[in-house]
Amino acid sequence: MGILMKEKWMVKNKSADFKAIAGHFGISEVTARLLVNRGLNDFEAMGCYLAPDISQLHDPRGMKDAGKAAGILAEKISEGKKIRIIGDYDVDGVVATYIFMETLLECGADVDYRIPERVRDGYGLNLRLVEEAAADGVDTILTCDNGIAAVEQVDFAKECGMCVVVTDHHELQEQLPKADALVNPKQMDCSYPYKGLCGAAVAYKVAELIYGACGKEKGSAEKFIAFAAIATVCDVMELTGENRTIVSLGLAALRSSTHCGIQALCAANGITGEALDTYRLGFVLGPCINATGRLETAERGVKLLLSKDGQEAQEIAEKLKELNEIRRDMTAKGVQAAVKIVEEKGEPDRVLVVFLEDCHESLAGIIAGRLRERYNRPAIVLTRTEGGLKGSGRSTGQYSMFEKLTECREMLKQYGGHPMAAGLSLAEENYLPLVSQLNERCGLTEEDLTLKISIDAVLALTGLSFSLVEELNRLEPFGKGNEKPVFAERGLKLHRMTAIGKGRKMFRFLVEDAYGTQMDALYFGDGEVLEEEMIARYGEDVVRGLYGGVDMGVRMSVVYYPSINEYRDKRTLQIVLQHIMWQDME
Repeated sequence: MGILMKEKWMVKNKSADFKAIAGHFGISEVTARLLVNRGLNDFEAMGCYLAPDISQLHDPRGMKDAGKAAGILAEKISEGKKIRIIGDYDVDGVVATYIFMETLLECGADVDYRIPERVRDGYGLNLRLVEEAAADGVDTILTCDNGIAAVEQVDFAKECGMCVVVTDHHELQEQLPKADALVNPKQMDCSYPYKGLCGAAVAYKVAELIYGACGKEKGSAEKFIAFAAIATVCDVMELTGENRTIVSLGLAALRSSTHCGIQALCAANGITGEALDTYRLGFVLGPCINATGRLETAERGVKLLLSKDGQEAQEIAEKLKELNEIRRDMTAKGVQAAVKIVEEKGEPDRVLVVFLEDCHESLAGIIAGRLRERYNRPAIVLTRTEGGLKGSGRSTGQYSMFEKLTECREMLKQYGGHPMAAGLSLAEENYLPLVSQLNERCGLTEEDLTLKISIDAVLALTGLSFSLVEELNRLEPFGKGNEKPVFAERGLKLHRMTAIGKGRKMFRFLVEDAYGTQMDALYFGDGEVLEEEMIARYGEDVVRGLYGGVDMGVRMSVVYYPSINEYRDKRTLQIVLQHIMWQDME
C-alpha cells in the first residue's frame, strides 16, 4: 500500500471578540474567526485584507539601489547605449524579462534579451553570456530574477568594460557581486518594508522608477501588476502583505485583460477570463510558460508576452500547451520511478535524495516537489549530466534547503536558492557522501516529519450556507501563506461512495452529520491509495457495499472546505475533502 504519511490535526484556538469584528465589517462570525486565524489583529489590517487597494503598495524608492538602477538605465537610454536583459527560464524570470523589455522599449531603449538555456547554461548569468554580450557591443547588462550570486560573472563583465545592474530576490550568499546597482529587498541595509517579493515584482518596482526617470506619465507601470501577480503565484511566494495585494489586483486586471499573449494562453487552455484564479495561474497557465524553458528555450515564453499579433500569439500559446502536455507525461513517469526508489528502501530517509539517471534535468524540481508532498520530507532529485550530477530540491517549513546545502558546500560544485527550494550540482562520487551528510545534519525530528493539518474551526454541515460560502470568496486570493479556509467535522456517516473521473482517481461520497444534514463530499486525492486504506480497515465486502449504496455503518472524520456545485441551473452545497480519518464501524 506504500508508506503512509503521519498526520496531526490541530484546530486553531485564537480568541477575539468575533461578534464585534463581524458587526464592524458586516460579515459572519465564522469569517471573523478566519481573519483572526490569519494573524490580523486590528480593524485596520482586517480592512486592508478584505479590500486590497493599490494605495497599499510600498514606494519602490525605499528599495536599496532601485532609484540608482533606474537612473543608470535612463542615462544609458538617453545616450543610445545597448542594453541586454539576462533573465531566467522559469515563469518568474520570463515575466521579469518581459516587464523590463516592455518598459525599456517604451522608453526608447536599444535593448534585447537573453534567457539562459537550462541544460547548456544552467541558472542565471554565466561567463558565456557575458562573453556574448561583450562581442555584441552591449554596454549594460541588466539581470532579473538572478545575479545575486554571480560574483565572478559580474567581475568579468566589469573587466570587459560593461555596466551591470542586478535585480534579484533570491537569498544572499556570503559575497555579493560588485554591480553598478544591486537591487534585492533581502539586503541587510535595504529599508524596503516587505522582503518577500518575487523577481518579477522587483522588476515591476524598478520599472515604475525607470518610467519616472524617463519622464513618463505616473502610473505607467501599473499594467505590470497583472504580470507580477502571475509570477508571484507561480514562484510560490507567500500571499501575505504586499504580495497578496499584488495578486488580488493583478487577478482583477487579468480577468479583463486584452493582452494578446494572455488571451491566447487562456484560450488555448479553455479558460475564460472570469474563471482566472490562483489555481489556474499556478497549475494551468504557469506550467505552460515553464514547459518551454524546461524542454526547449524559455525565449518562446517571452515572445508570447511581447507579441502584439493575435495569430502569432495563438500559435505560440498552442505550442506551449503542447509542450506542457509532454512535460506532464514525462513528470508522471519520473514521479513513479522516484516513489519506487524511496519505497524500496523501506523507512524513508529524513531528507530524500533520489538519483534518477534518465530523468530530464529540467523536471527534477517538479519531481522533488511531488516527493515532498507525498512524504512531508525535504526532497532532492538528481540526474546525470555531462558535467556530473545536477538537480533541484524542495523543502518543508521545518528545513531550510539553502542553509543545509551551505553546510555541505564543500561537496558541491554550485548551489543556490532559498529555504524552500534550491538547485545544485556535484561530482558523481559525492552523491552518497552528500546523502549521508544531509541526513546526519538535518536536525529533523519525528514531530517535524508529521504533517500538521491546521484547521480553522470545527463546523457541522448544518452550519454551512450559500451566503457563508460566497462570503469566503472575500478571503481570496488563496495560496501559500493565505491558504483556503478548512473546517473539520467528526463522525460523519458514510452512506455511499462512487468512483468518478479518469482511472477512478476521485470519489464522491454521500455523508450525513449528527444533525441529519446530508451532503455530497468530493475527494480529489489518490483514489487508489484511499480505496486500499478502506479495504485494509473494513474489508472488501464493506467497500463493495458502499459502492452499491448500502449504509455499512462506516464513519469518518474529515477536514474540508465548502463549495457550491452549479449544474444545469441547480445550485447545491457540497464539501471538498482534504484529509480523512477513518473511524471504527458502528
